[in-house]
This record gives sequence, C-alpha cells and structure tokens, in this order.
Amino acid sequence: MIDRGELLRKLVLHGARLSLLAPLAGRLFGGIGAIMMLHKVNDEPPRGIGVNRHLTVTPSFLDAVLTEVRRMGYVFVSMDEAVDRLKSRSAAERFVAITADDGYRDNLTDALPVLERHGAPITVHVAPALTEGKVLLWWDLLEEIIATRDVVYLSMPEGPAVFECDTPAAKFRTNTEIHNYLTERVAEEDQAQVIRGLARSCGIDPLGAGHRALMDWNELRRFASHPLVTIGAHSVHHYNLRRLSAEKAMRELVDARSIIEMELGVTPRHMAYPYGYEAAVGHREVGLAREAGYVSAVTTRHGLLQAEHAGHLQALPRISINGRYQRIAHIGTMLSGITIPIANRGQRVVTV
Repeated sequence: MIDRGELLRKLVLHGARLSLLAPLAGRLFGGIGAIMMLHKVNDEPPRGIGVNRHLTVTPSFLDAVLTEVRRMGYVFVSMDEAVDRLKSRSAAERFVAITADDGYRDNLTDALPVLERHGAPITVHVAPALTEGKVLLWWDLLEEIIATRDVVYLSMPEGPAVFECDTPAAKFRTNTEIHNYLTERVAEEDQAQVIRGLARSCGIDPLGAGHRALMDWNELRRFASHPLVTIGAHSVHHYNLRRLSAEKAMRELVDARSIIEMELGVTPRHMAYPYGYEAAVGHREVGLAREAGYVSAVTTRHGLLQAEHAGHLQALPRISINGRYQRIAHIGTMLSGITIPIANRGQRVVTV
C-alpha cells in the first residue's frame, strides 16, 4: 500500500536535497541548533500493519545520524545546556540536543549504548500513568488489534460499527478511522475504556503492548542514574492537553513533576507536550507549562532552533528522527533548514 503523504514528504526531501538550495537555506533558516526527537530504537521487525513504523529507528541508523551530525560540526548538549545557550543567544557553535518520548525500554537497552559511544546526552520524557499501565499505549494496541482481525466491531454513540479489515488497505483505513474517532470524538479520559473494551472483545490483553514496550519505575531509576540521561515529563496520562479544561491540563503538568520526583528523586525541568502538533498544543498550553515551572517544553512541530527561541522556551520545535525516512541524506537536508518554511507556511522561527 502506498502512503501518499509519506511519498509526498519523501519527494520534498529529495527535491530539496537535489535543488542545490540547501547551502543558501542554511544561511537563512539553519539557526543555532536543533532538538532531535526519538521514540523507539531497536532492530525488531515491524509489528502489526506498519502504521506506527515512524516511531522506530534502528540502533545502526541512530549511530549513523550521530556520526553525521558530528561530521557537520554540531556538538551534543543536554537540554539544560541547550536552554543556557538559547538564553545567551550564542551562535559560536551549532548544537544538538536529543530527546525521546514515552519511556520505551529500548531507550535503555538499545539507544543508550549508541549514545555512550558518541557522548551524547538524552532527555527522555515520561508519562507516569503510561509507565504504571493506568492508561494504555493505545496507538500500538489499536494497530495490534487490527493486524489480527479481518473484522472489527466497535460500539459507538450512534450504534455498533463494523469495520472490514481483511486487506492491507482496509486495515490502514480502519486504523485511521478508529484513531480519528478516539482522538476527536472520545474524551481523553474515556479513550482507555474504549480501547480496553475493543481489545478484550478481540481476545487481546490490553496491557500487553505497554508492558512489552515501556520501562517500569525500576528500569527508569537505573536509566536516570546514568550521567548522560535526564528525565523529563510528558504529562501524567499522555492526554491531549488542548482537549482538557485549563484546570485539568494544569494538573496534568504539575502532578507529573510531583510523581516523577517521588519515584526517581529528581524534579523534571523539561517537558514534551503529548502529541505536540497544532491540535494538541497552543498558546494556552505554553502558558500553563511556564506557570507549572518547566524551563523548557518541546512540541513535535518541525523546526530548528533560532536565537529568537530564547523568548519561546516552552514552545521549542524538534526534528523527528523518523522510521520512515532512515536515510542520512535526509538528516543533512533537514538540518540545512530548507524544509522548515515548507512545513510551516514560510515561518523561520517555529513555535505554536
């Protein structure tokens, strides 16, 4: 099955690289640094139907990315140092900070050895309720359900819905439709109940996906003790904060700091907004993150760091190290800045 959106993005990356405009773009859009975003890092074969394959890169690709970044003259810094450099508005040398969201176990087992070889710090953003299994890793669980079924039945407010998913194309379509239903029509607090019921009706352990993939508190304590590792927050329940009331969203941010401090003995100074795209974080959420005491907060908006981001520390963009684009040439293209205005309606300083 051809993912037309993915094909278009790859054409843009190839076209930008081959256009010879990248050096010019670097002077206009390259900025002073970048924050890279990871999720999973492992060599496991793709599970399910591949709809979430963008979340996984191989350790060898991560190693190649870090090698290329160093070759390009960047230095690796922690998020603490990235914030300090932004505040000083220093452009003496370009820097890269590495982040990872959700607290996947392979960050410890597979990514950390690569980071050690390069002396590259990482900040891993943890959502306590995901860690404890109180909310589900529902995007992976949904893919697992659809991969194993030819028909999926879902109770919806307007009545039972039947999703035929006996072909790869039908499985992708079903995943998209149920994903959109969960994220647009179901309240954030009710998503777990819906997906749990769907999993049990299909004979699948709803907690299995999270238990297989995520670190528990003991593993996080071991991970956090490493000198290259900083633990950040990812809210408590990984809810879309923009879909919550201001009071509930604030509680998600404040309580995440308290729980992580209680479990790990460190108070998170940095956070990542769950989902991080436009429908999940806006100016209200940026203000709440600042009020909650986070010195930085990152989105999933595609962008590089500019000196002007000193005034937008709770709205920092990132460059996704994406499993669908595991080509080193793409990294250089994105770090040149040429893709930034294409992805952001001409903006150079990407915030929210």
